[in-house]
Amino acid sequence: MKIALIGHGKMGQMIERIALSRGHEIVSIIDIENPEDFNTDAFRSAEVAIEFTTPSAAYGNICAAFEQGVKVVSGSTGWITQHGEEMRQRCWNDGKTLLWSSNFSVGVAIFRAINRRLAQIMNKFPQYDVSLQETHHVHKLDAPSGTAITLAEQIVCELDRKERWTKGIIRHGDGTKEGSTTCPIDELRVDAIRSGEVPGIHTITYDSPEDCISITHSAHSRQGFALGAVLAAEFVAEHEGWLTIEDLFNF
Repeated sequence: MKIALIGHGKMGQMIERIALSRGHEIVSIIDIENPEDFNTDAFRSAEVAIEFTTPSAAYGNICAAFEQGVKVVSGSTGWITQHGEEMRQRCWNDGKTLLWSSNFSVGVAIFRAINRRLAQIMNKFPQYDVSLQETHHVHKLDAPSGTAITLAEQIVCELDRKERWTKGIIRHGDGTKEGSTTCPIDELRVDAIRSGEVPGIHTITYDSPEDCISITHSAHSRQGFALGAVLAAEFVAEHEGWLTIEDLFNF
């Protein structure tokens, strides 16, 4: 399969290595210094573009790939709330193809399935209050993480006693913090920590006066995310439209 890479930082380079090891060809690499390469035959020859950049760049990058008729897998977070509905409409109505996910890790996909099922069970036990905490490296720009937001939205969907999620305490890499641990009872608090080079830890806690139940996913490295992105590209090459991680990992 011919793959274009949009973004060639640590994640992009890891995706490149995994894609090559699985027998794929990298036909174009676009980074901050060469955006004009979207308009090249090399980029247009790609069957799928894999996009891992920043919240401010992702939307424009995906639109540029669409203009060249290239399908996209995107793992950039921090932009989908503003532009998600537009992207869905372009896929449904204009023949574009995008698979976006806040996290491509197989382990996180399993964790999300467990999270949804646990929330369904906990809906019957209102004595348990729920909170969510995520920890990532100091270079991550958005907080809470896209994965934390996805997990929180799953919980809110399944728990009748929670109407929405809200930001809690945000601890920055320089030691400063903002936010509060208090929130209305019908809101799900999501805390975020930025520390060192942590690839990603997500913990969901159900606490009651009697006991506490927690589930945690802890990534050892970014390699699981990169492998999942390549698996997603292989899936997208054979499918069209607005696609999700649930289409790829159908648990």
